[in-house]
Amino acid sequence: MNSLQVKNLQVSVAGKEILHEVSLTVKKGEIHAIMGPNGSGKSTLANTLMGHPKYTVQAGQIILDGMDITNAKPETRAKAGLFLSMQYPPEIAGVSIANFLRQAKNALTDTQANPLVFYSELQEKMLKLGISEDFAKRSVNAGFSGGEKKKAEILQLSVLCPKYAILDETDSGLDVDALRVVAEGINQFHTKQNAVLLITHYNRILEYVRPDFVHIMREGKIVRSGGKELAEEVEKTGYAEISNSSAFAKATDG
Repeated sequence: MNSLQVKNLQVSVAGKEILHEVSLTVKKGEIHAIMGPNGSGKSTLANTLMGHPKYTVQAGQIILDGMDITNAKPETRAKAGLFLSMQYPPEIAGVSIANFLRQAKNALTDTQANPLVFYSELQEKMLKLGISEDFAKRSVNAGFSGGEKKKAEILQLSVLCPKYAILDETDSGLDVDALRVVAEGINQFHTKQNAVLLITHYNRILEYVRPDFVHIMREGKIVRSGGKELAEEVEKTGYAEISNSSAFAKATDG
């Protein structure tokens, strides 16, 4: 099955359970948004899907296109088509974005791309995204503003072309112009051959990137799912109202 499946996932950090039987299916061609307040488990889910060693899977499965990757190493997941844009991407001083992306592409595809050909293709992608040519010469995230870091993540997404992109608060701290660049990059990337799992606090990026499904996380569970209208409801009423709804009560009791 061409999908990313999360089945009854229970995850702990330092002995404390954070996720409680989370289930989710993301099919190719779809955009899913996960919303929720701080501490609801959104980033825990993202990092667990990518195999961060800090997070321990106590029960459940992660299935990627029919392959069980629950205990797979991060590099295995990446080669299988999974990608994570981190909420706080690290700085790598002394390594240019262009060289970093070329080496990452080589590692994922087990090939050695010609540097000149790769750089020409990279310039085309930056042009489409409205990113300056000089951007690729800078060290990865070194001295970057929040918006520049997010643009670098979207450029990475464009170059690596994963099957399933997990974007953890890609819109965090962005001004309107940077938000549009990031959103346009996501829309350019998305096709019927891939899928996006977009994690966010706010509805504003969903005005530019239209989700097929919206899921609300609260206290380590997905408590409600729906369409774009669910994000609009959150925008109007806040998460407290979602939590106080009968749907939340049923989810937590069951």
